[in-house]
Amino acid sequence: MISVIAKGLLIPFLGTSLGSLCVLFMKKDLNVRIQRALTGFAAGVMMAASVWSLLIPSIEESSSMGKLSFIPAVVGFCIGMLFLLLLDKITPHMHMNNVVEGPQTNWKKTTMMVFAVVLHNIPEGMAVGVVYAGWYTGMLSDTSSVTAASALALSLGIAIQNFPEGAIISMPLHANGLSKGKSCLMGILSGIVEPIAGLITILLSALVLPILPYLLSFAAGAMVYVIIEELIPEMSEGEHSNWGTIMFMLGFAIMMILDVALG
Repeated sequence: MISVIAKGLLIPFLGTSLGSLCVLFMKKDLNVRIQRALTGFAAGVMMAASVWSLLIPSIEESSSMGKLSFIPAVVGFCIGMLFLLLLDKITPHMHMNNVVEGPQTNWKKTTMMVFAVVLHNIPEGMAVGVVYAGWYTGMLSDTSSVTAASALALSLGIAIQNFPEGAIISMPLHANGLSKGKSCLMGILSGIVEPIAGLITILLSALVLPILPYLLSFAAGAMVYVIIEELIPEMSEGEHSNWGTIMFMLGFAIMMILDVALG
């Protein structure tokens, strides 16, 4: 059980690390079609995971409230979206095509981008931690509606989304004169906050359990905000938007199949 949780926490970090490695092999940014496809697939997986892995379990965990069981889901969802909205107000947006500009990119903008990615990674890490905490405590008490399959799918969706984020960090750093090795390392380190945030959430599972419905829906709100504000605009702009749309469909369908078939 511990190994399952450890792998689940590290998968999003792996996505950031692989994206950071792009600086070692690429002179320019990601191919537009690949970027659209990855973004669309991640958006589809995360949207489905927000519903089946987070919102529905939140409502089921509150079943004792009867017809009012929607309250924790609604409250947590709204707070999650507003929290990410606040983060976006104080940090720059993380669009790949707005960041990888080449030598003219200045250090101040790059530093702010690192800060933005790190901040956005914290609630994502918490989201994974909340799901695994819900699954772990449910396994012990045989009461939770959160499944290992849905937790894993959420981790994979975030990992796919993190891939371009790793490149967002490492490639501008190299464009500003930092060596490829150090740029790659900085990108990798930017993602370490995710497993740390997830682990802290799990370690506090005893405190988490009473408010688990709110935390699950909070994570859903945070994920949906990222999808709407960052991923959908990224996948739908330009001439290759159909790639993003098709991959969104596939990501959503695969996540739905995983949750129903394996859950």
